Amino acid sequence: MHTPQDQSADQIISTIEISTPLGPMLAGASTKGICILEFINRVKLEKEIADLQLLLNAVLVPGKSPFLTQLETELAEYFDGTRKTFSVPLHTPGNDFSQTVWKSLQKIPYGETCSYKQQADMMNNPKAIRAIASTNGRNRLAIIIPCHRVIGSNGTMTGYAAGIEKKKWLLKFERSHSEVPAGSLF
Repeated sequence: MHTPQDQSADQIISTIEISTPLGPMLAGASTKGICILEFINRVKLEKEIADLQLLLNAVLVPGKSPFLTQLETELAEYFDGTRKTFSVPLHTPGNDFSQTVWKSLQKIPYGETCSYKQQADMMNNPKAIRAIASTNGRNRLAIIIPCHRVIGSNGTMTGYAAGIEKKKWLLKFERSHSEVPAGSLF
């Protein structure tokens, strides 16, 4: 893991902690945009941070940035129920397949869900369900890239590294602030 004194790192990822109704989140921004937004208690957060540092040849350093200021505002609006999509610039290092998966997640409408199979079909790659699910799990931008909106084909709450209870909360919250007719999500 890089340290601020490590001369081999090319850039800084400025980080802050953001309080949310679901607990604290770690937010980080490079010079290109938000590159991490995760719940502090996310499974394998340390590995995710180490992977990001390697991908960007960067170190995490507490500090402010215009991207983090914009994120704080947009996240507060999201949790107020007034923001449905995010406009803060993102920096999502990854291969072409990962980029395609993460872009497909951003097409799932606020207040709605889809299955991993539906996501694979939406990507015109129906045989890649497992690879897509695995890539969803490597999404470093919780809420902004809404992997919480993907559920099992039978409606089960599966695969959320911050915990199924947070996933359920987010889905109920979005449903209650959307135009989607009320109904059971689970």
